[in-house]
Amino acid sequence: MWRSAVALPTTEPFNFHKAFASIHFMKVAPSALFPLLRSDTQGQILAALVLSERGETASDLAHHVGVSLPTVTRELGRLVDAELLMSEPVGRRSVYRPNAEHPLAEAMREIALFAHGPQPVITRELADVPGVAEAMIFGSWAARRRGEPGPPPRDIDVLVVGRPDPDDLYDAAERAERVLRREVNVTSLTPAQWAHVDDPFVATVRGRPLVDLQVDTRGEHDVAAGSGDRGEAHH
Repeated sequence: MWRSAVALPTTEPFNFHKAFASIHFMKVAPSALFPLLRSDTQGQILAALVLSERGETASDLAHHVGVSLPTVTRELGRLVDAELLMSEPVGRRSVYRPNAEHPLAEAMREIALFAHGPQPVITRELADVPGVAEAMIFGSWAARRRGEPGPPPRDIDVLVVGRPDPDDLYDAAERAERVLRREVNVTSLTPAQWAHVDDPFVATVRGRPLVDLQVDTRGEHDVAAGSGDRGEAHH
């Protein structure tokens, strides 16, 4: 609680800077993927809305982004106040969409997709590929996403674990590249290869930051058939 000026000792002048420094504020770290973004949460929200065809509610966005509803609501409020987003009441909820009339609408779209588009875009494209057990982004984009400073990632490295058809993976990568406007490099390993932790490539990938993609398109037959198959990697 602040003290009034009359309660301060007269023998020593009030040091505002010292008093201000003693107050602790909770700071939000800017996105390492694009430091002009206030936070990774803000970037994820913008990317989700840019990619959405119908708009999203705050609850939907909290689920997609994986943060609390109050946090999403605060970020949405800031973006609506800046007129970067529009809010439309639908029943008892509000649906949020990018404001296409904003002078920076296209720039916002480019920034959102560049910084935080890879995770939702690649997840969406791999969801149509049968035989994927796990998928993750590794390399420089994953490192920036996990907060490691460094130059902007020029391409996206993706590891797929399972038994997908190589042609299906190639097509999925091409679709993602068209949206992201960046090269998407996909490496495929069988579950047995991914479990081989002594392999230099596997050890390197496991030892660096990873961003999991919530994709699993295997059927029961795929799981049984692939349990002991070492297979080949597709690069």
